[in-house]
Formats: sequence, structure tokens, C-alpha cells
Amino acid sequence: MPTSRTRLTIPEYAMALAHVASLRSEDPFRKVGAVAIDFDNRVIGTAYNGLAPGYDATPDFWSDRDERRKYMLHAEVNLCSLFTRGNVRLVACTTKPCTSCMQMLCAYGVKQVYYRDDYPESEADAIAHRYSIQLVQLTDYPQIVSAFEEPQF
Repeated sequence: MPTSRTRLTIPEYAMALAHVASLRSEDPFRKVGAVAIDFDNRVIGTAYNGLAPGYDATPDFWSDRDERRKYMLHAEVNLCSLFTRGNVRLVACTTKPCTSCMQMLCAYGVKQVYYRDDYPESEADAIAHRYSIQLVQLTDYPQIVSAFEEPQF
């Protein structure tokens, strides 16, 4: 057995996939991706934040960040539409879930939530503690830079 690490852990793998999913978001202000992993470590689904399916926004829609926020579906909401309660072991999100999304993940029986970027307005920590959900910030994993992003050196 090799002594050095040769592949990503399941949480790292999920986080890398969540990052790729976030690149599909049309939101110019915050791109969030999420991935659900089942108890056999299989990917159940990927999702990202954005408008409801079939809705095409005009370019001026994006100019007012505060006004458009109420119409945006969070990545976690879109993700939960892809599975049933109790089928997911782990969710990875590029941003810490907001309070409402953490409540939803709790309602769906998710017991492990990994995130990359903090979201200070969230009460996710308190919800995770109350319901014994493992909430872990994961920033040390291979970063993927795409043609849609500026490299950060």
C-alpha cells in the first residue's frame, strides 16, 4: 500500500465537484455549487444557485443585487430536489449553507455538511450543533481553475 496520498478523500472529491457545479450559476455576484453523496460514496446529484428552470432573465435583472436575491434558488434547495430523505450521507457546498438551507439539509436527514467559503450571516453552526450534524470547513483540496475564473496566485 502506498504511503503517500494518491487520491482525493470523498469530502475532497465532493467539494471539487461542487466547485465545478458552481461554474454553471448565472449569478454574477455569488456562484455556489453543491453535491450530494450517498452511503455507498456515489454522487446522487450536483446543483448550483440560479433562477428557476425555464426562466430567462434580461440583462438588467442582474444590475440590482438586492432586488434579484429573492428570486434566486440556492444550490442546496436545487440539490434537495434531487433526492429523498435519508438517502444522502454527505453534502458538500462551496459556501456555508445559509440558515434556511441548513434547516432544509437537516430536514432531509443529512448528517455531514462540508463547505469551503464561510457565510457569516448563517446560523448553520447552531443548527448543526443542535441536530448533531457534522459541519466542517474544507479548504485544503486541489483547486480547479477554469476558463471562467481568474487564477488566484
